[in-house]
Amino acid sequence: MTKDPPMKLYYLAGACSLASYIALTEAGLKFEAAAIDRKSRKTADGEELIRLNPKGYVPILRLDSGEILTENVAVLQYIADRNPASKLAPAFGTIERYRLMEWLSFINSEVHKNFGPLFYPSAPEDMKKFARDNLNKRLGWLDGALGSKSFLMGETFTVADAYLFVVLGWSGRVGIDLGQWPNLKRLHQSVGARPSVIAAMKGEGLIK
Repeated sequence: MTKDPPMKLYYLAGACSLASYIALTEAGLKFEAAAIDRKSRKTADGEELIRLNPKGYVPILRLDSGEILTENVAVLQYIADRNPASKLAPAFGTIERYRLMEWLSFINSEVHKNFGPLFYPSAPEDMKKFARDNLNKRLGWLDGALGSKSFLMGETFTVADAYLFVVLGWSGRVGIDLGQWPNLKRLHQSVGARPSVIAAMKGEGLIK
């Protein structure tokens, strides 16, 4: 009797898919990790990004069944629900679960997306300024909302913290000083010290 293949995460090193890598590691789930080359847009085995996800971006999670799941908000919750004991997400039907979805949606649409134009040298300067202004507002609000809490949901690390850690990590690459938001900087440092995060970053070759 053959065993079902493990889940397979397709990622671009340092991209938002790192959040899924962290979550899979934190949850203790068995999975394969396949890097997609930024230039060729292919894996080492020749699988093409555009064929895996016609939308053309990561994360891409191939499930045990062979189905493909995309979009961070969906992938992260799926991973969390594969191992409820990891407490990476509250139970469905609870108000806490909807709070988690609220955080994931905010990070996705208001923080992650505003970083986008800053990574493209060809983006018009007015577009970059608009994105920076929005980021300053959103991160300022987020810093206040986090306050003295250890994590976004309180004292429990969730997939929202994994996602936020990744996008905050982009700040230095686009000339944004995270130090102006001390609560966010504290969260970024504490999450970065978690064994699962260190393992995921090593897995992607981001640290030695």
